[in-house]
Amino acid sequence: MSYKAINAYQKDSLKQQLVNADPHKLTLMLMSGAIDRLAYAKGAIDRTDLVAKSEYLSKATAIIINLRDTVDIDVSPEFGSNIVALYNYMLELINQANIENSTSEISDVIGLLAPIRDAWASIPKSEIESAYQSKSA
Repeated sequence: MSYKAINAYQKDSLKQQLVNADPHKLTLMLMSGAIDRLAYAKGAIDRTDLVAKSEYLSKATAIIINLRDTVDIDVSPEFGSNIVALYNYMLELINQANIENSTSEISDVIGLLAPIRDAWASIPKSEIESAYQSKSA
């Protein structure tokens, strides 16, 4: 099977996941996607592939901006403000890593984002459903 066929299959699979995903699943996919792009950027820096580094960091930045901009501060103002500030800090670290071609800042961002993703993934399905029901009521 060719790489082109594999890529087409993966894109179709991703599109299907997106169509069927609820907001919780979408957020989880975004967090995982950001971590993946950051890891790819680290590899690009190690290979001194500056074009790939820029592409991956740009994609990770766009994802984190999206995550930051979708925080519902009204639900919990203190938590919402803190998570927005954390996302802004991650964006600063990514920018610094891009300028300095440094993997340490990227590792720091992954270290901050991975526990959030893991906590998000561990939310029980019953709690997710309860939150959606109360939100729509």
